[in-house]
Amino acid sequence: MNARPDSAQCRTTLADGSVATVTATRRERGGRADIKCGGDAALAERMQQVLRLARHTEPRLDSRDQVVISIDRAPAAHERDWELAAVLADRMVRGVWQGAPGTHANGWSQQWQLGRIDGHERAVPGAILGGPAGLAHLGGLTGQPDCGASVATARAWFPLHSGGVNDSLCWLDVSVYPLDGAGGEEEDSIATPGLDAPAQLAVRRALVGARHFDGRGLGRWRTVVRFAQPRFQGNSFELALVMADRIARGREFVPRGRIIASGSSSAWHAGQVDAVDGCAPKCALIAREAAPGDRILLPAAWESTLAPDFKAALQGRGASLACIDRIGII
Repeated sequence: MNARPDSAQCRTTLADGSVATVTATRRERGGRADIKCGGDAALAERMQQVLRLARHTEPRLDSRDQVVISIDRAPAAHERDWELAAVLADRMVRGVWQGAPGTHANGWSQQWQLGRIDGHERAVPGAILGGPAGLAHLGGLTGQPDCGASVATARAWFPLHSGGVNDSLCWLDVSVYPLDGAGGEEEDSIATPGLDAPAQLAVRRALVGARHFDGRGLGRWRTVVRFAQPRFQGNSFELALVMADRIARGREFVPRGRIIASGSSSAWHAGQVDAVDGCAPKCALIAREAAPGDRILLPAAWESTLAPDFKAALQGRGASLACIDRIGII
């Protein structure tokens, strides 16, 4: 690990032509959040999301320090060209990358978790510019290859039931990147952009518990979890989450169609699958949405309460059903 300064700065040019300075300051973690961002709430949320995703491409995870990061001129709400400057300032203050004094950067990405930089809006002479014609991948800063091919992503669906026309199947993605000796806490290696704090905690606890069940599942992965609809209540998504994670890590066979699951657990470390609320409306939704090749996974506790024609209806659509009380035997 390189020397770590107490603070670092990186400049960026905003859409109006003005130059803003992103400042990152490092201090002892002391039980606080790993990243604290200044500015208005929307900007702070986006900046924190960018930095946490970009950190997933670093060779080693070190969460001992808190990084406080701010920008001295507020960009417009639609602007994103400051993102690369924020990522570089965060890396410099933690000693991950040693940038020259006065480093200037413009670039943005839709896939920071892969380290890829999609482009830039303003071409500034002498600046580090993101995109195919400039810095296309964060690994280029230190001569590392694009390891995007090593990132495996799996998707699963779960029923979102609100008792109205908005009932739908919601997808979630789990992307995993294999690590050698990552160290640190397993929960710190799991990013959940867009979720509120309780949902983030539920996701991390479910994944950590289910990986305990694997025996050798811990300390080996950097993980990003994304939800199509990040605003929901309840924990019925957990079985779909665990299944997507197992498929991404090569622990389950890939079905012909989608994995659609509803269930939670009070003991994922034992592989246990528990029932959740809303059996009847969720099953009705699944029966309407099922497609050929889909694999439906429901808690074993629901089996005795399913409608008599539910399984036949799924089979008529070319889907299959399993009511399970434990993961690993699907």
